[in-house]
Amino acid sequence: MKRIAIFCIPAHGHTNPILPVAKELVSRGDAVRFYSFDEFKEKIVPTGAEYISCDRFLPELNKQQEENLKNVSTTEMSIQDIRITIGMTDFLDSEYKSFRPDVVYSDSACFWGKLSAWKYHVPLVVSTSTFAFNQMSSQYMKNSPKEIMGLIAGLPKVQKEFRKLKDHGYEAKGFLSLVQSDNSTDSVVYTSKRFQPYSESFSDRYAFVGPSVFSDKQPDKQPRPLVYISMGTVINDRPDFYNKCIEALKNEAVDVIISCGKAVDQSRLGVLPDNVKVFPYVDQLDVLSRTSVFITHCGMNSVSESLYMAAPMVLYPQTNEQQAVARRVTDIGAGEMLGDDSAEGIRAAVLKILGDNAYAKAAEECCKDFRSCSGAKGAADHIENAPNPTDGKDVIKSLNKAVITEQILYNVIVIAIAAANILFRFVDIKFLWIYIVAVVLLSEPIKGLFQKIWYKSLTKQ
Repeated sequence: MKRIAIFCIPAHGHTNPILPVAKELVSRGDAVRFYSFDEFKEKIVPTGAEYISCDRFLPELNKQQEENLKNVSTTEMSIQDIRITIGMTDFLDSEYKSFRPDVVYSDSACFWGKLSAWKYHVPLVVSTSTFAFNQMSSQYMKNSPKEIMGLIAGLPKVQKEFRKLKDHGYEAKGFLSLVQSDNSTDSVVYTSKRFQPYSESFSDRYAFVGPSVFSDKQPDKQPRPLVYISMGTVINDRPDFYNKCIEALKNEAVDVIISCGKAVDQSRLGVLPDNVKVFPYVDQLDVLSRTSVFITHCGMNSVSESLYMAAPMVLYPQTNEQQAVARRVTDIGAGEMLGDDSAEGIRAAVLKILGDNAYAKAAEECCKDFRSCSGAKGAADHIENAPNPTDGKDVIKSLNKAVITEQILYNVIVIAIAAANILFRFVDIKFLWIYIVAVVLLSEPIKGLFQKIWYKSLTKQ
């Protein structure tokens, strides 16, 4: 029997995949404490894990901070995570001394779980509710100029909070060590190797276990198509978008179910057509088993459940992380990006998927792939065996060495050409600025090209 401490942030998309794993661990006789928040208590208790409330450590937020969190501000989320960690210091000290966990299973975004495991020298396994992101797979994420500026502007604030951790006995190599995947940490990822971008770049410390779900249901598509619409549990206050979906599909030969969450006043959706039903919440897996097209915000949990039930998607991502998931769905041919979110654009995207069986076939292939994964049992094995043995192979480390060599060589060539020009005046020196601009502009594309070529070489070995 193992004593296992589970830590998670207050978010449904991060909590839900852990629940079947917790239930599996309990069924094996492990003593499991699940440190979470009262909003999730009703979900956690049925797993058999001992629920430990952490609500008292949630900071009081002003309106601006609340708005930043609603908009998934990385800066605000990081600052609040650090503050929660510091506020929990004495409590965690007491818990580690009394419970004495053998393993910590912490959500990837849960700083207090990771930092406390390192502080008390307990084997850590990271629960990864999105894709695993490293320097290769993060290429799937495209930050807008506004997001990039926000990250740059917010970094000093985050670093200021991060430095406070040391005063409370927490050690971390740097802020990036809290948010990045690395090949030396045991991790559970709730997708398959096939669906994970650049899966070859992750070490054998990663267990790709497939979607973590509480369902034995099989896809059961009906003759009359069902279109299901959900914007998830975070950024779902979108009556404008739901109204456009209703307008788009009210005269089509389809049934429509909208799950709008508790934030939306359903009266704002007006009188519903006969083929449209709206609910605050639904049993999503049950609905998706019957769904022909899913209009989704592209949260990892929603997309995984959709593919698990062989439902192709209209993809409407709201964050850069969701953009990465959407891009991967289009890669495998199981969805269509919603470029035009007008009623006409929504109707065209839905009808395109209904009219082309290739989307459904791609979703069916992914369904088979997901169902062949080890699931909650594989995740539990990985947790119980932590720290897991490893063959020591690290593609990223080898790639980094190669890229450093390439950058040194590039700089040597650049300097040599500049020196030769100064000596032999191949080009008038007054035009040297053009050369300098070209060198700067070409550096990253050349580095990226070299990285891809070398990555292919490493993964073939």
